Formats: sequence, C-alpha cells, structure tokens
Amino acid sequence: MKRTTATALVSALAVSSLAACGGSDDTDGGKPSKTVTLVSHDSFAASKDVLKEFTRESGYEVKVLRGGDAGTTVNQAILSKGNPQGDVLFGIDNTMLSKALDADLFTPHEAEGLSQVPEGVQLDADRNRVTPVDTGDVCVNYDRAYFAEKKLDPPQTLDDLADPRYKDLLVVQNAATSSPGLAFLLATVGAYGEDGWADYWKKLKANGVEMVDGWEQAYNDHFTGSASGRKKGDRPLVVSYASSPPVEVVYGDDQEPEQAPTGVSTGTCFRQVEFAGLLDGAKNPEGGKALLDFLLSRAFQEDMPLNMFVNPVRDDAELPEVFTRYGERIEDPHSVSPAKIADNREQWVKQWSSLLK
Repeated sequence: MKRTTATALVSALAVSSLAACGGSDDTDGGKPSKTVTLVSHDSFAASKDVLKEFTRESGYEVKVLRGGDAGTTVNQAILSKGNPQGDVLFGIDNTMLSKALDADLFTPHEAEGLSQVPEGVQLDADRNRVTPVDTGDVCVNYDRAYFAEKKLDPPQTLDDLADPRYKDLLVVQNAATSSPGLAFLLATVGAYGEDGWADYWKKLKANGVEMVDGWEQAYNDHFTGSASGRKKGDRPLVVSYASSPPVEVVYGDDQEPEQAPTGVSTGTCFRQVEFAGLLDGAKNPEGGKALLDFLLSRAFQEDMPLNMFVNPVRDDAELPEVFTRYGERIEDPHSVSPAKIADNREQWVKQWSSLLK
C-alpha cells in the first residue's frame, strides 16, 4: 500500500536500496547466494536491527528494490513475469490482489506463523500464493483545530461529507493513480453499492470535493492539519489513514499531547490488507521462503507500526503505546470482495474519472 501515511517521514529509515535493474544472483562464486532481494513499493521501511536479526537467523542479507507506488510495482512484476527483478514481492494489497494472482506471479509457500493470523485476512488461504503481512484503514482525517475554531462537528460518515456544512473542505486522491484514492472509491462502492456509488460522487462533486494526484500532495500540501500544511493548506478534510494521528504525534513538537492534532472519521474507512509473495522464477527461492517466514515473525510484525505505520496481522503482536493511545481502531470498515474488485476495478475507475472531470 502506498500505503503508509509516513512515506515522506520514514524514508530516511529505509534499508539499503538497489537501482531499478536486476535481481539477486543465484550463486556467489559457485555457492548459493546469501542475498535475498525484496521488490517493494517506495513505502517499505524496517529498522536495521530487525533486518540484522533476520540475517543472524537465516544467513541471508536483505536487499530492497523499490519500484515506485504499489500499482507501478505490481505492473512491473507482471511485465517481468518468469524473470523477476527479485525473489519476494511486498506491497500488493486487496485492491490489486486478483490482478496479480490471475497473472500467476507467485510460487505457493505456507509461511510459518500463519496460525497466528486471522482467517479473514488470509485471502488466498487455499493455495498460499501470497502471505498477509499488514493491514491499514484508509479513512478521511480531519483537522481538530479547524473544526474547534469553527464550532463545527467534524464529519463521521460518508453521508456527512456530502452535507453542505462541509462544502469545499475535502481533498481526495486520484483513484487512477493513488492507492488510498482507489481505496476511498471502493469504500463508497461498499457503502452505496454498484448502483449507488456514482450518484454519491456526484453529490461530493457538487459539494466542492477537490481531487489531486497522490497522497503526499493531498496531505502535505492541501490538508490544514498536517505539519507541513498548517501554513499553506486550505482543506481541513483529507483521505489518509487511521494511523495518521500517531504519525503527527511521533513527528510533532509535543510528544505527549492530550490528543493528536488530527482525528479520523471512522465511518468513512476501507481496510487494505497488504501481502508478500515468492516470485515465480526467483533466483533465490529458499532465501525468499525464509524472508516470507520472517515477515510474519513477531520481531518484524512488532517493528512495522513505527516504521511503516501499519497494523501487524499477527494476533499476538503488540502495538506500541503511541498507536493504541492516538490511533483509531476501525471496527466495521467498508469492504468489497477482491473478486468483485478484479471484475470491475477498471470500469469503476474510468467512470469515476469521467465524473470528476
């Protein structure tokens, strides 16, 4: 998932990257390679200590090959099918899962630790071509200071966003180019059905919704509640993540505020599940399997929240206190089945684009 709210903020924490060419070698002086290459979107980040732990346990060193946003990364993997750039692909989510599975990108592997993962996120449990790694809820965020100053209750549902009280306040991402933008479109499909979502977007357009290309532009440039947008932003509502408020606290000046400066409209959310898979034709399949196992280990799962600002999928993984204190737990997100997304995604995005012109 382009996934994370912290893309710009945590990039400095990212581990070693390779240029966008080539994958892992299958041999090293005639010996099996001790390098395993992870192909990912730009938002992958992990602490050096946790990756060193993987190397100590497995003997393999991880190299990360970043390929842009999630959609670009998946498309590139499809184009290089059979001769992949690396061993494991990380970052495909439930909005694009069927596309990758239909392309036969992955070799099945039942990762260690799956017994600790809820069945609801094991979307390929019958074949284990992909392994669930994390979840994140795409939701509308609001600027608490703006709504307090205006003495206006922030919106909590999708219906609220079309209310004239919130005219010209919301900025969203392009569903054709942005992972959270697509997820928010799918939230409206889940809420209003295939026959009702377009009419809802007509209402949002009439209510002054603004559309920009991607998350960083929307959140950092237009949203009044972001650290960078408080002086130049003009929209107190933005499509982001339920984990965005903890990010504002972690990177804010006040490390223990009573509440985060931003809030989450909990009735607007769509849950993304992010997966990893062993690429068909991987030059180091054994290293790839070991890495998939490690992505489900408690060490990696508990490292993710403050590096990628996503939720672990393991039931027994503990969240950091800043997550539980300032984040939102979304109990009933909107949803659309991966099969329905696969059948209709292109048509919905095309129709949405024509509506927002």
